[in-house]
Amino acid sequence: MASTDSPEDNRGFAEKNEASFPILSDPSKEVSKSYGVLAAHGYANRWTYYIDAEGVIAKIDKSVDPRTAGADLVQNLEELNVPKIN
Repeated sequence: MASTDSPEDNRGFAEKNEASFPILSDPSKEVSKSYGVLAAHGYANRWTYYIDAEGVIAKIDKSVDPRTAGADLVQNLEELNVPKIN
């Protein structure tokens, strides 16, 4: 996950939501600009990039809905034939 918020804000978000994944802080918005997700209002659009083991972007989901993001993520990974790790 990447956010244009500060590391402190992201840390608070992670703790509050018991996140089990890293969050990239991009307050300079350089990464957001590089990936083309920086919106006119200055925040990053909620897009999901699926990057394969060789570093190639396999898919971009531009219609992320926070209410269904987890299930959508699993479905997209299955469609991309990403092996499950038990």
